Amino acid sequence: MTGTAEHRGTAEHPTSAGRGVIAWSLWDGGSAAFNAVVTTFVFTVYLTGSSFGDKDVISAQLGWALAIAGLLVALLAPITGQRSDASGRRKLWLGVNTFIVVGLTAAMFFVQASPDFLLLGLILLAAGTVFYEFATVNYNAMLGQVSTPKTIGRVSGFGWSMGYFGGIVLLLILYFGFIHPDVGLFGVTDANGLSVRVSMLIAAAWFGLFALPLLFRVKEYRAPAAAQRERVGFFRSYVLLGRDVAALWRNDRQMALFLIASAVFRDGLTGVFQFGGILAAGTFGFSSGDVIIFAIVANIIAGISTVLVGRLDDRLGAKNVMVVALSGTIVAGLAVFFFATGGATMFWIFGLLMCVFVGPAQSASRSFLARSIPAGREGEIFGLYATTGKAATFLAPTLFALFVSLSGSQVWGILGIALVLLVGLLLLIPVKSRQHPLA
Repeated sequence: MTGTAEHRGTAEHPTSAGRGVIAWSLWDGGSAAFNAVVTTFVFTVYLTGSSFGDKDVISAQLGWALAIAGLLVALLAPITGQRSDASGRRKLWLGVNTFIVVGLTAAMFFVQASPDFLLLGLILLAAGTVFYEFATVNYNAMLGQVSTPKTIGRVSGFGWSMGYFGGIVLLLILYFGFIHPDVGLFGVTDANGLSVRVSMLIAAAWFGLFALPLLFRVKEYRAPAAAQRERVGFFRSYVLLGRDVAALWRNDRQMALFLIASAVFRDGLTGVFQFGGILAAGTFGFSSGDVIIFAIVANIIAGISTVLVGRLDDRLGAKNVMVVALSGTIVAGLAVFFFATGGATMFWIFGLLMCVFVGPAQSASRSFLARSIPAGREGEIFGLYATTGKAATFLAPTLFALFVSLSGSQVWGILGIALVLLVGLLLLIPVKSRQHPLA
C-alpha cells in the first residue's frame, strides 16, 4: 500500500504507508477516552447516579443537553469541514478541536458528587460532544490521505478497530486501577466521586498522547488547484452549502440517498451501545462492574471483527459488508429480545453477537463514503455525513422510549432499536455502489 493521496488529488504532501496509517489510526485509539469513558460507560453513568438527584429527571436533562449539542453539530459541522477543505488546514483544526476535548475532559475532574455540580457536568459533556464531532469531521476526511482505493476499506477498519482496542485497554486501567478497588492507585477512593473524577484526568491524558502521532507524522492537507475555492465569510458559507446540497441531490443522487440511509442505520448502531449498558443492568441484572466487564469483552470482539471484515470490504465492496452486518445486528438484537427470559447468559451470547457486526457496519459506511467523494471536498462531505447523522440522532432514543412506554417493560426497547436498523437497511439496499470487487 502507498500512503500517497494521488488518487485523491493530494499528492503534494504524501504520507508513507505504514507509519502514516498507524499514526492516523492511533487517534481513533485515543478517542476511546471520550467515546467509551466519557459518554458511554463511566462519566455519564456517574452523572446520572443518585449523588446528583433523581435518576429519571437527570436522564432527561442529560438527553436535552446532548440534543442541544447535536443541533449545534448539525448546524456547524458541514461549514467547519467546508472551510478546512478550502483553507487546507485539516490537521490544524483536528488538533485544535482534539485538545479542546482533552481540556474539557480534564475539567470533568471538578464535577464533584453533588447536585450543585450537575449543571457543570452537563455543560462539559455537551461542549465536549460538539468539539469531538468537529474533530471527527477532519479526522475522517484525512482517510484518503493515508490510503489508496485498494486499501481504504482495511485502513478504515484498522482505524475503527484501534478505537475498540483503545477502549479495552483504557477501561481495564480505570476499572482495576481506580473504580473497582475500595482503595485504588495513589490511595484514590470513591468518596465524593474521586475515583471517577481521577479517571477523567487519565482519559484526558490518554486522548492527548494518542493524538500526537497523527499531528506530527501525517502531512497537512493541501487542496488541489481544481478543488480550491474563494474564501468567503462565515454566513456566506451557508449559501455555498445550500447550493452544494442542491447540486448533490441533482447530480449525485446516490450519494445523497446514502447519506440519508447511513444517518438512520448509524443512529441504530449507536443505540446498540447507548442502551446496551442500560439493558444489561436494568433487564438482565448486571452490576455496574459487570457492565464494564461486558463492555471490555464487547470491544475486543468488535475490534477483531472490524479488522477482519475490513479486508472483505476491499474485496467484496463496502455496501455488501454493510448489508450483511446490518442484517446480522438485527437478527442478534431480536434474539436478545425473544430469549430475554434466559437471563444474563442470553445477553452475553446474543449481545456479543451483535458486537461482531456493529464495528464492520460503521467502518464500511465510512469507507463507502470516502471512495465516493470528489477530490478536495472530503471535509465538506464528511461534514454533511456528521450533519445527517446528527439529524437522525433522535430516532433510536425516541423509539426505544416509545416501545418501553407502551409496553411498560424495558426489554421492549430492543424492538425500537431493531426497527431503526431495519429502516436504515431498507433505505441502503437501493443505493448503487461505485465500488468494484478486487481480484
